[in-house]
Amino acid sequence: MSTNLPDRQPAEIVRVPFMDGFIETVLIDEEPHVVIRPTLDAMGLDVDSQLKKLKRKSWATTAVTTVVADDGKAREMTAVDLDTWSMLLANIDEHRVSDEARPLVVDYQKKSARALRDFWTRGGAINPAASLEQVETLRSQLDGVERAQLARERLSAMGVAKQFGLVNASYVEAMARTELARMNGEEPDIDPADITITCDEYLDGRIAAADVASARTRLGKTVAALYRARYGGKDPQKIKRPIHGVHRDVAVYTHRDIDLFDTAWVEISRHYDVQDRIQLGGAA
Repeated sequence: MSTNLPDRQPAEIVRVPFMDGFIETVLIDEEPHVVIRPTLDAMGLDVDSQLKKLKRKSWATTAVTTVVADDGKAREMTAVDLDTWSMLLANIDEHRVSDEARPLVVDYQKKSARALRDFWTRGGAINPAASLEQVETLRSQLDGVERAQLARERLSAMGVAKQFGLVNASYVEAMARTELARMNGEEPDIDPADITITCDEYLDGRIAAADVASARTRLGKTVAALYRARYGGKDPQKIKRPIHGVHRDVAVYTHRDIDLFDTAWVEISRHYDVQDRIQLGGAA
């Protein structure tokens, strides 16, 4: 794809180290581009021939932009984005470049071939010379991929559960919004009433840690019974949650049914040393 940019202020050239010299780069629409003529000339390549090849490639993006040359005059130069520049180098005939440039071209193409192989066979390629900042960026991207994969698996499981009537519509919607947000690294945009809650989460901060296991059992049975009474005998949905290092099936509700927890808690709390009785408005 070739683009002739509208009239604008001449782009500032930034020189980036390359081989034993540098390549000239400019920003076009806030994206770095390589001004190809000076570098290809230094490599002993015919620029016009390379441009003709690029125009026949669907992956190539070229742009004609105005730059200020060393003599201070504004000239139109052809630039390519970094993806096109990488592909251009990977497709150069090593026998057509200068003797000085040949070792670098060969080395670049070998590393490109290895990176391409690793991308398709190992799921990704890592540059051993990557900076700490680049490694952190890659780690963040991998975290995003992992979140997206887990979210897709959960969404698929919820679809099956809904199909067989194992979960109610509000729960499916709440979890779907949550998982879709996680795929994009964002906070879920859901109705507060659709936020999920478990017995452990309800008990958090209400009683001493030593009493949680006992209270969880009592609260769970009571809330489940109230839930079944409300929804015509239907059991609450279950999810896997870690308990003492082991993933177990745990009943999960939404805040639409928080009143069931409050009702059960009025009776159950009498058996325990309630931590927040005063904050809840009850008697001390």
